[in-house]
Amino acid sequence: MAKEIILYNLADNVTDEQFKDYVTSEKGALIESFPSVKKYELVRIKGAATGEVPFNYVGIVHVNNLDDFYQKDKTTQKFQDFLKKFMPMIKGFQILYGEEIY
Repeated sequence: MAKEIILYNLADNVTDEQFKDYVTSEKGALIESFPSVKKYELVRIKGAATGEVPFNYVGIVHVNNLDDFYQKDKTTQKFQDFLKKFMPMIKGFQILYGEEIY
């Protein structure tokens, strides 16, 4: 299965509690509503076994087909509207994608 992994921190004006409320009341269901998405997970990082933690949040989007996700779902007005609301809430992000091996 393909996955998109989004690493990010919250913007200075957004608290963990505010973001949790947004994800549980809006973002999670919205992401999972796209046809190519099988599941969405969000992990709040609490620490690391070694070194510093560069990102406090890891979003994992399980998709059936990366091409459909990028070429169809992400090009919709619904996704663009989501980005307008989501992007001001975060800072310092990185997006990775790949295929599950095991």
